[in-house]
Amino acid sequence: MVRTLGLTQLTMIGIGAIIGAGIFSLAAAVARDVAGPAVLISFLVAGAASLCAAFAYAEFAGMVPKAGSSYTYCAAVLGEIVGWIVGWDLLLEYTAIVAVVAIGMSGYLGFLLEAVGIHLPAWALGAPGTGAGHRIDLLAVVICLGVAWLLTRGTRTSARVETVLTIVKIAIVLLVIVVGFTKVDSNNLQPFAPFGLGGAFTGAATVFFAVFGYDALSTAAEESLEARRKLPKAMMRSLAVSMVLYVLVCVVLTGMQHYSEINPKSGISSAFQSVGLSGLANVIAVGAVIGIVTVTFSFMMGASRLWYALSRDGLMPAWFGAIHPKRKVPHRATWLIGAVSAVLAGVLPINAVAELTNIGVLLAFVVVSASVLLLRYKKPHLKRGFRCPGMPVVPVLGIAFSVWLMSFLQWETWVRLGCWLVVGLVIYAAYGYRRTRQVMPGGSVDLDALDDMSESDEAEPAPVP
Repeated sequence: MVRTLGLTQLTMIGIGAIIGAGIFSLAAAVARDVAGPAVLISFLVAGAASLCAAFAYAEFAGMVPKAGSSYTYCAAVLGEIVGWIVGWDLLLEYTAIVAVVAIGMSGYLGFLLEAVGIHLPAWALGAPGTGAGHRIDLLAVVICLGVAWLLTRGTRTSARVETVLTIVKIAIVLLVIVVGFTKVDSNNLQPFAPFGLGGAFTGAATVFFAVFGYDALSTAAEESLEARRKLPKAMMRSLAVSMVLYVLVCVVLTGMQHYSEINPKSGISSAFQSVGLSGLANVIAVGAVIGIVTVTFSFMMGASRLWYALSRDGLMPAWFGAIHPKRKVPHRATWLIGAVSAVLAGVLPINAVAELTNIGVLLAFVVVSASVLLLRYKKPHLKRGFRCPGMPVVPVLGIAFSVWLMSFLQWETWVRLGCWLVVGLVIYAAYGYRRTRQVMPGGSVDLDALDDMSESDEAEPAPVP
């Protein structure tokens, strides 16, 4: 791969991954069905848990400038099989996140099409069971495949598009906040927690994936300039900016419209329409489409880089991780993830996919937080571009928060995750265990050897044939 991403582009990729479906779609669904105005608490709790894990990720990113994110970190500290389990888990989760945000985007895109008089047939409006006559969410399918095409154009080109779209998205979110606060009615915020604090905590477990985009960001380590220094900074900056915007938008959304009347598919646009600002509602819908494209971009990029890392290390066939000779991206993995996410987005409802996503992400957070805690005491001499503060309290809090949020998820979600992990263990036993010993006899990451990596090794772009 080619190192082309600087701090600004990395930060924009992080913000692009965090701000999207959480603000424009999932916040509305959680407010109406689970938490009411206390969706604000849902995001604050999820953000606190995410921050504890973010510190652990930042320490690893400043120490292990390799593609693969959680998989690479856990394999380096806890061994190959743990790394494989986490990597296999996240391969599904990243792909599912792409599907979730594509479903969220299709609601706003449909809102826009109706505004200009274009009405899709009922069979193309959503997954089976989400409405009368629904057979497939056609717009979500098109979104997934379109983002896959963009990502195969090359890292530099797609990152520039991502940066521009993220700037536009932030501008529209700020517009929502500034104008929305003038239309907030405090009566709409009563009762604040109609489903009790339990509903707010359940909402936190549901929206958690919306506040952890820095995980996908860390998969771009081998395409980052000075990854040890810049990746941790980009993670912290993107999470800080995103949480401030999340909190303000939650207040606007539930203050403009009573939670029971919020449209779960196009919440913010519908709220503005309800107070007589239909023109602005259309502008917001455009921003939502742009915003959610950036999330889809970031997580599909993360999934393809993770698949590349697994294939390079021999845990999956090398064919999947092949790099395009001209564009220097894992094109086969990208197209496969685009196709699978398109199927998930087309035929599954958003809540089922979101819960499946969250349990896998929370599991990865538990393992990464435990790994950074263990490594700090096993190998304190290793070079670290960032050090997790408050050791050992912060990683322990990250573990506790994650396990606690997992307890609020439905039992069916646990069963689905268990089945997926069993399939992964079968693949590891039948293929990965033997093959990886031919590809990397010494292990995927030699932590001590990374101390010998100079800054120039990370800073200089690789030559392009």
